[in-house]
Amino acid sequence: MSKSTVTVRVPAKVNLQLSVGPREEDGYHNLVSVFQAISIYDDVTITKTHAGSGITISIIGDHTHGVPADATNLAVKAAHLIEKEYDFEIDAHIEVKKSIPVAGGMAGGSADAAAVIVGLDALYTLMMTRDKMFELGSQLGSDVPFMISGGTAIGQGHGDQLTAALSRGTYHWVIALSSVGLSTPAVYAECDRLRAGSTISAPQINDQLMQSLLASNSKAVGRALHNDLQPGACSLRPALTLVLGVGEEYGALGAIVSGSGPTVAFLVEDEEQGLDLAVALTASGVVGSVARAIGPVHGAKVI
Repeated sequence: MSKSTVTVRVPAKVNLQLSVGPREEDGYHNLVSVFQAISIYDDVTITKTHAGSGITISIIGDHTHGVPADATNLAVKAAHLIEKEYDFEIDAHIEVKKSIPVAGGMAGGSADAAAVIVGLDALYTLMMTRDKMFELGSQLGSDVPFMISGGTAIGQGHGDQLTAALSRGTYHWVIALSSVGLSTPAVYAECDRLRAGSTISAPQINDQLMQSLLASNSKAVGRALHNDLQPGACSLRPALTLVLGVGEEYGALGAIVSGSGPTVAFLVEDEEQGLDLAVALTASGVVGSVARAIGPVHGAKVI
């Protein structure tokens, strides 16, 4: 008997490295990114509905503000892409239970699209290979393939050419969340403005970071965290500098604005230090809310 509903759990991500090349003629930038999937999740439930009802979506959970509940949502676009690719009509309702922040640089929209690809594959027994899922995901956004794979990975090109990273150990994160998101295009534009007139070289993988991940050396990983978009994000949202300062004051191993921000991720030694920093950040009044997480974790997975 075929299934009528499926739920997929999909994680958020932080960038351990985000190196941004010069702006290309097509308006995009070549990137080198090292992603890590962390234990903050959205749950996406897809339920078959009656013939002719089409694809509908609803958004529930902790972070719903600003998430479109219509065809512009990346999760709905993922469903339409699969309809076109496999030439059949999907009649289903997508319910997204959001815990990943919106417009926070943690790939929440891409995560939901990844969950729909994995979920529809299971619901309609499409028997997609992982490579096929990646191919479809890359048509939706550069972060989508990684949200399918999870773990720790290197992204190149526009971020969608994935290679698994050799990484050992578990990393403890404290995530400082903002109540207001940042526009990714605006952060890239500010990055370009701040670097205007400078010679920007092609982005390279940070060997020190890769060796530190392989050695499970969290202190060295903390020292190697780097994001070329961070100055642009801090320029648009000066309060981020205060947030980064609190982490430094309380002994975080490293701090980084994740992706285009405004989420700030702090790497800490262990659960106890994570709790101390979370309390300090909450008391500081400079963050919207605080979450703790571990990484790496698996990508989009049927539960």
